Amino acid sequence: MPKTPPASHRRVAAQTDPLGAPPGGGRRTALVTGATSGIGAAFVEQLAVAGHDLVLVARDAPRLEAAAARLRADYGVGVEVLPADLSDPEATQRVAERAGSRSDPVDVLVNNAGFGLASGLLDSDPAEEDRMLDVLVRAVLVVTKPAAEAMRERGRGAIITVSSVAGFVPLGTYSSAKAWATTFMESLAVELAGTGVSATAVCPGYVRTEFHARASIATAHQPWPVWMTPTLVARQGLRGAARGRAVVVPSVLYRSLVAVVGVTPRRLLARAAAARRPERR
Repeated sequence: MPKTPPASHRRVAAQTDPLGAPPGGGRRTALVTGATSGIGAAFVEQLAVAGHDLVLVARDAPRLEAAAARLRADYGVGVEVLPADLSDPEATQRVAERAGSRSDPVDVLVNNAGFGLASGLLDSDPAEEDRMLDVLVRAVLVVTKPAAEAMRERGRGAIITVSSVAGFVPLGTYSSAKAWATTFMESLAVELAGTGVSATAVCPGYVRTEFHARASIATAHQPWPVWMTPTLVARQGLRGAARGRAVVVPSVLYRSLVAVVGVTPRRLLARAAAARRPERR
């Protein structure tokens, strides 16, 4: 028997559901990339609590199946698995076709798949730089376009892209890709204004996930106040989407940092980055 989420969880889900109650009491579907760990898994959990059926996208097929089985058992939602490496254009196209389906529509799209490099451009492998851009830029564009077109036709939907506060400062190709992701969501929000479809960039700072270890990025020296949980990021991201916000920066600390960055001359930001090049989210 699926478990019934506690009343407190249902109240949070109601506040963070980007679409509210479905018309006619029907089921909604959310597609999440990078869905099996970290921020993606937190988005999946919140959406399952809110009653969304799910399409889970990630590279690891066995891990996808295990996550799907648990979600079906725990929440009684429908779960479809779609194994895909978003650095592969053919795999990305399959995900794009699913995101833009008219016969089995996706109501919420969460672009969360991540990719990080520990080195700067001059010390990195060009092939890895290409893969990062494929995942963080090309896949977001290719998957978002058909989803946005289908949602606009229906007059309802939400698109969320997990970006980063790194995108507000000049810190290499990763921050450049995240700057694109944030601006892309802001631009899409303008284009979708008045259609019933929202577009939101969620820009966290340091999050306790597998991301840094996978990218061989050292984080042991970072003090505890800079860290946030994946659940906090997902909840604030969904709440921001529900309110129609184009950019969401979780936590007061990082909102204050972004505000300071916004009024700091770019030459000073570049100088600070050159003096101490911090690791990425």
